[in-house]
Amino acid sequence: MKSLAVSNWSLLLAFALVLVSIAISAKEKLGLTKDILISVVRAIIQLIIVGYILKFILHANNLILTIVSTTVIIFNASWNANQRDPNSKRKIWNSVIAILVGTYITLGILVLSGTIKPTPMQVIPITGMIAGNEMVAVGLCYKALNDSFHDLQQQILERLALGSDIKTACFPILRRSIKTAMQPTIDSAKTVGLVNLPGMMSGLIFAGVNPIYAIKYQIMITFMLLSATSLGAVIAGYLAYRNYFNERKQLELG
Repeated sequence: MKSLAVSNWSLLLAFALVLVSIAISAKEKLGLTKDILISVVRAIIQLIIVGYILKFILHANNLILTIVSTTVIIFNASWNANQRDPNSKRKIWNSVIAILVGTYITLGILVLSGTIKPTPMQVIPITGMIAGNEMVAVGLCYKALNDSFHDLQQQILERLALGSDIKTACFPILRRSIKTAMQPTIDSAKTVGLVNLPGMMSGLIFAGVNPIYAIKYQIMITFMLLSATSLGAVIAGYLAYRNYFNERKQLELG
């Protein structure tokens, strides 16, 4: 559509907004200039490649290609979430299991209930939405877990010295980390429509879909993200806390 055309001049002006971020990073000595530039280059390259791949997959409408696409999305989300874990003994499979289980359980319920159809046009965007939110939640869980272990190290050692098993000794840390991981999604659900105007609902309404259907779809998305981030955060937390202990169940902080 002609109305959706974006000129090269428009892109160049939009890039000026990136320069604002770089200027702020330089002025405040944040050390983010390199990361910002890398993220911009990666975004451009990835979007070009994925755009053409998606066009092929959507037209092919093949189940195997759909499964492969969702697996690639989940693995990339897992890898990025794992990179946010400050623990030197982190294991990527903790992230893979957490995001894979959370994503596929949520997708399975949506497909079995008939909410979405098992077609690439519906499954792939929903998978990206779920995995993206889980990636943020799992990354926050890892960061909170690491901070809590350092802040509450003495309390954990005291519990272990009194004969507590590591799971019981770490329970307050796990609860704190999972809560931190889930909070952004909960806050988003609280303010949806008031602060955060849902793009999907707005797009459906602008496309001429009955507002009732668009609203129901957005409610479903909200429920879906709450469920997925909860599952991802809980699984990641209960897998990752063991990485802070050695084979003799002794606490080791890097």
